Amino acid sequence: MKIVIQSPKVKEVVFMLIEVSDLVKKFGDVHAVKGINFTVKEGSLFSFLGTNGAGKSTTINILTTLLDQTSGTAIVDGYDVSKNPAEVRNLIGIVFQDSIMDKVLTVEENLLVRGSFYGLSGTELTKAIARVIEATKSWEFAKRRYGTLSGGQRRRADIARALINTPKILFLDEPTTGLDPKTRQDVWELIRQLQKEKGMTVFLTTHYMEEAADSDDIVVIHKGEIRAQGTPEELKENYCTDSLRITATNGERKVYKIAKTIDALPIIDEQRERIAHVEIISGTMDDVFLNLTEGFENENAN
Repeated sequence: MKIVIQSPKVKEVVFMLIEVSDLVKKFGDVHAVKGINFTVKEGSLFSFLGTNGAGKSTTINILTTLLDQTSGTAIVDGYDVSKNPAEVRNLIGIVFQDSIMDKVLTVEENLLVRGSFYGLSGTELTKAIARVIEATKSWEFAKRRYGTLSGGQRRRADIARALINTPKILFLDEPTTGLDPKTRQDVWELIRQLQKEKGMTVFLTTHYMEEAADSDDIVVIHKGEIRAQGTPEELKENYCTDSLRITATNGERKVYKIAKTIDALPIIDEQRERIAHVEIISGTMDDVFLNLTEGFENENAN
């Protein structure tokens, strides 16, 4: 769907690459997804956040044609996932939380098998393998068995596998879980570079809120329902507060919750003569996530 946004000076065309409408999934008496609605812009980094059991994996499995919905629609680049699964699968690449690559085969052999699933063969397949190895900087371990690789090397190989068909959308299901901070940073540098160079849309689920903080758009799902959608800035403005911490000259400390940083000025001005130290702590995506999940539990308890 193309949305034209007009103003006196600007005309912008935004293409919604994914459109989810009234999506429902039931497993017997369990209502895993409860009529959710959201869209994903082409070329964006989109984060889909929620606690375990919130409905994230169910929704992703529907979008990637691994699971049929009970009702509602999910459209990927104009294709209905339930009516045109083959077309959708040709558009996407998936990096699963738990790799499905064969540990006995080398990275190259795994890529050879994967590429053949998309009808690639001969010179075309050889070029595709060389392209994804180059893109993920996997040359040094391409001929090694997947099972012998380090965590970071495995993730690079997993991403190479997901890129073999040159996808328009890359699904990343908690791609850095279990990796050390340096390896996580390296993996994200690779993802951002690929997105910038290829213009791919990245659909991310993660438990690391600092990863989601760089997203163009975020959806928070809880118990099968969408709790919020917006940019990181919008979510922080609406669902968390900043803190003003004042240390007095006598050593006493006091913390004030403030809606915006500018709200600290009158408090500071009022106590100026006895202030020894001032610190403003900005709200984070962790705060947003906790307020939208734990806060929802507290609302239901009252």
